[in-house]
Amino acid sequence: MKSKRYKANSILISNTLAFTVCFMIWMVFAVLGIPIKEKLNLNQTEFGILAAMPVLSGSLIRVPLGIWTDRYGGRIVFFILMLICIPAVYLLQFAHSYWQFLILGLWMGLIGGSFSIGTPYVAKWFDREHQGLVMGIFGAGNAGTAVNKFIAPAVIVAFGWTMVPTLYAVILTIIAIVFWFTTYTEPSHQVEASVKFSEQLRLMKDPAVLRYSQYYSIVFGGYVGLSLWMVSYYVQEYHFDLKHAALLAACFSLPGGVLRALGGWLSDKYGAYKVTWAVMWVCWVVFFILSYPQTKMTISTVNGPLDLNIGINATIFTVLLFTVGIAMAIGKASVFKFIANDFPKDMGTVSGVVGLAGGLGGFLLPILFGLLVDFTGIRSSSFMLMYGCVSVSLIWMHFSFKPLQEQKI
Repeated sequence: MKSKRYKANSILISNTLAFTVCFMIWMVFAVLGIPIKEKLNLNQTEFGILAAMPVLSGSLIRVPLGIWTDRYGGRIVFFILMLICIPAVYLLQFAHSYWQFLILGLWMGLIGGSFSIGTPYVAKWFDREHQGLVMGIFGAGNAGTAVNKFIAPAVIVAFGWTMVPTLYAVILTIIAIVFWFTTYTEPSHQVEASVKFSEQLRLMKDPAVLRYSQYYSIVFGGYVGLSLWMVSYYVQEYHFDLKHAALLAACFSLPGGVLRALGGWLSDKYGAYKVTWAVMWVCWVVFFILSYPQTKMTISTVNGPLDLNIGINATIFTVLLFTVGIAMAIGKASVFKFIANDFPKDMGTVSGVVGLAGGLGGFLLPILFGLLVDFTGIRSSSFMLMYGCVSVSLIWMHFSFKPLQEQKI
């Protein structure tokens, strides 16, 4: 008879590994979309829509998946989700038309809903004092987007882009089998059968849920949107080849996933509010700097015209991107610490709602990035948009928590 601690640790490891693979597949168009873009001769907006399709379906499915996790348990829901998505991943290599890629992207993207399953499934096996850290460790599976940027370019260069779907389908099949035999079910973690779906859905109207959804649309939605966009950004702005562009883009994606565990630990130690507030300020400063476009100007001086070139080179850009990746990783964990504190019995449902908001942010941002570039011709307009979004978040957060802070005084 295995102990509860053994089962909890096994579930944490298996869930984190499975989520890493799921996220790797969910973000596949960040790299795979580039040869597809060239093959179909897509413009920036069409590329943004293609990259965002998996994010859309993976976001919309999060609420029902969270509800089903609370009701039926995370093990069976997670396993079935992975099995459903295997055919879509494999069939991707046979698509020829733009609409076919969009449809398969929607189907394959369901796997992005795995976050709303794994978070409450893992958290309920641990005590409240360690839930922030545990959810952060599980959320480190976001690093799957960086794993994708290491694997996919190498496979594309060696075998062509059609080999990527085959390889990823095999990996997903293996991880689904491993997951099933290394996880467990605890009936006491499920809501009572008498609880109606309508009662669970009523949580969507809770002001706190709406507030946390807004924060998560920045720290997670922004992370997803930028992860999908940065490889293309490096290729077009700094003229790197696909392999090197993906490697540099991983400087944002990797810390944005792995360091989520640090965010969980900080939230356990200092509280979700302080950590989230600090994260928003770091993002605000970095996005302000990144928003400045490459500029050439001529100044009339007493000695004649003076030509100036003002802009951010690839090295500084990567350092700033790395910084905001760390901030977002910490912020993703701190937001879910709010949820663990306020909604311990309904974590699946609330995680689904908040995850939906974050996912929709990740869906809309690549499309908006493409529209802004096509409309303005300025590539850094994507960071201008992010700067504006974070500004709204800071204002909303200030006025949301100000009454609570005054009550403590």
